[in-house]
Amino acid sequence: MPQGDKSSYTDKQKRKAAHIEEGYEERGVSRKEAESRAWATVNKESGGGKKSGSGRGKKENHASSRRGGAKSGSSQSHATRSAAAKKGWETRRKRSG
Repeated sequence: MPQGDKSSYTDKQKRKAAHIEEGYEERGVSRKEAESRAWATVNKESGGGKKSGSGRGKKENHASSRRGGAKSGSSQSHATRSAAAKKGWETRRKRSG
């Protein structure tokens, strides 16, 4: 099976990858990078494509999905944070004088 061949994945895995890819694209990631990240997530969660043989399956770990669209850093925008800093500075200036 050549690299990039998705024939060994289940329909559910393919749907999951498509959904994850859409989410990345909505957040401004390029199509190629979004596809790469989506399949990496599917592989991490389900251990890759379907495998034959009894007892070879493992439970899926959804830790990477729980994070979802959460972004790191402050939830405040730059403008809001800047305005809060200016307001605080004004308050301290008035109280000290």
